[in-house]
Amino acid sequence: MESLVFDAPHVLVVTGMSGAGRSSAAKTLEDMGYTVIDNLPPTLLGSVVKAHDLPQAHKHLAVVIDSRGGLSTDELRYALDELEREGILTRIVFLDAEDDVIVSRYEENRRPHPLGLDTISEAIEAERSLLSELREMADVIIDTSDLNIHELRERLELQFSEDEMNRPMRVSIRSFGFKHGAPRDTDLVFDVRFLPNPHWVPELRDMRGTHQPVSDYVLSSEGAKEFVDRVDELLEFLIPMFQSEGKSYLSIGIGCTGGHHRSVAIAEELRNRLADHGINASVRHHDIER
Repeated sequence: MESLVFDAPHVLVVTGMSGAGRSSAAKTLEDMGYTVIDNLPPTLLGSVVKAHDLPQAHKHLAVVIDSRGGLSTDELRYALDELEREGILTRIVFLDAEDDVIVSRYEENRRPHPLGLDTISEAIEAERSLLSELREMADVIIDTSDLNIHELRERLELQFSEDEMNRPMRVSIRSFGFKHGAPRDTDLVFDVRFLPNPHWVPELRDMRGTHQPVSDYVLSSEGAKEFVDRVDELLEFLIPMFQSEGKSYLSIGIGCTGGHHRSVAIAEELRNRLADHGINASVRHHDIER
């Protein structure tokens, strides 16, 4: 299936939790050539697009919408639907972070939370509730808990720079351990804890899924080949469908108990399978050394 042409005019709606990096994201997009408008009410989105002559001027627009003046997801949904009917691509980018990370960031910069409640924790809880529907609407969720400003810039450039958006979809595969928590910004998560655990094999315990004996043990276990075959078949179907909807980046999580053996071996095998389809996937083993 042919993918959308991403050099067409498009609108990015940048939103998310206060303290998760909205301002940094807006600055990065501005450096990338986007026209950026901060704190825009959703009802004015259509008017701003027309004022910038977006369909004819071949421009890209990013608008920052947040909780400062209240937020109606129904109004935003209506505005985005109107733009798409006019042939303008729209994408919602939601920036998030763990609560304790947001608290730490506010304590470091000593700025008040925009909701102005008695404590930062109360404000975060209230804002999460306010933005919950918008998070569900998001096309891209970026968890900045473990990202510095340079890594956030790289992530945005990877997904939204014009050169990158005209390339085939970028696929990232991450192995992880459920006991450490699943990554929050993955699009698809697969649980491989049903496979035999090499941890209980003494000669394999101290190895990792990148070692050949562990990989052989995992991939030769009952159900492993069928599982990989089915996920491979699913991705072969899904990736062109995601591309046709304008998605340029897909994050896949593979989880086991500790993130040392099974998830690592399966992630490596999936990368090889995708390579057979001409898809160059990157692999990161999130908890392999923990």
